[in-house]
Amino acid sequence: MALSAEDNLRLNVLLAQELHAVRIDESKMIVYALTSKGEAKVPLNAIGKDDPYIKEIKALFSTHVMGSPGGYPVYLKRWTRMGQARDESLAQLLLLGEPEAVVAAVHAPGLTDEMAARAWWAMPTAENARRMLEKQAVVEGETGKVLAEFLLEFLPFEEEQSDMIESVRLVLQPGLISQQEKEKLWKKTKSKRSFYVGFLHASADDLPIDVAAHADYEIIRDKLISLIEKENPYALMLEKVLSDNGQAFVQTVEDAIKKPGNQDVVVSLLIAIAKYFERIIPDAFTEDDIDIIRTEANTLCCSDNEALNEVLFALKDSNDKAQDYLCAMTVMACLSVKLVNPIFARTDAIGTVMRKKIKPVTDPILDQLQILRS
Repeated sequence: MALSAEDNLRLNVLLAQELHAVRIDESKMIVYALTSKGEAKVPLNAIGKDDPYIKEIKALFSTHVMGSPGGYPVYLKRWTRMGQARDESLAQLLLLGEPEAVVAAVHAPGLTDEMAARAWWAMPTAENARRMLEKQAVVEGETGKVLAEFLLEFLPFEEEQSDMIESVRLVLQPGLISQQEKEKLWKKTKSKRSFYVGFLHASADDLPIDVAAHADYEIIRDKLISLIEKENPYALMLEKVLSDNGQAFVQTVEDAIKKPGNQDVVVSLLIAIAKYFERIIPDAFTEDDIDIIRTEANTLCCSDNEALNEVLFALKDSNDKAQDYLCAMTVMACLSVKLVNPIFARTDAIGTVMRKKIKPVTDPILDQLQILRS
């Protein structure tokens, strides 16, 4: 199928310009282009049916960009959503008028702030915004704030809990939103509990909530100063979790784990908790049984672990709960999706039914959290 004479002329004039990105609205039959001079629009005058005509339009752009009208599908196979697009090819991907090509560019690890701005113009979706905010160059550039603002505004319309968590986590990266916006987002956690998990991933040490330090904090900190200076991992972890910021983390985990909405929230929460305590994760432990993990943690706290025993020795005359704290933290460091995999493999339940099924895992976790707060 040939293009109409008018379309052929106008599109070739367009191609002669310095193009940055191309977007084709197939429902309205309009080609949009972002050029060095601004935005251009070419309404199409189709000959015959729309679908074959659009294919001809895309073939024209493919020929101009890649030298082959049929090269796009083969080319795309090497540019998957796994982020394998070659950095030098990103600009070309945005000129094909293909949504999947834009997605491939968005996933590329070498995406720059300028390329992100062009990709956002070409295909402004929440998923693309999330993928681009995974790139530090975009976060630190001008486009990062634009994407964060969009995700904040789009949050009420998100349907998947995992997407909500990801959006919250990503917009909370330093420099993207104001403290006022952060606090406003935090207020929504009361009705959108999955937001807690996003905060735990992104701002574990700086949650926007006032919680007092543990009653034993100052005494324990003073006793552990020399070990903290030596970077003893157990001393560092204990001081951290008993501080006001640490207690805020513990309280937020409690709030999040009491009423997770679905399996995605549970899995992401376990990952966030383990990441917080990863400094003291044992070299080897049973990953899929919370009761065995607790037993192994108690055994570790009575073993010849030098770093752990240094902390116990420093606190032996001032705190009789030190071993309980260390054991509880060790259990937290061992949490993972493997604890709930056997449960989730047998059910796709959500809400109240799911929460009942995972109580054998969540109740022991709540017990450890209570130890760290008591």
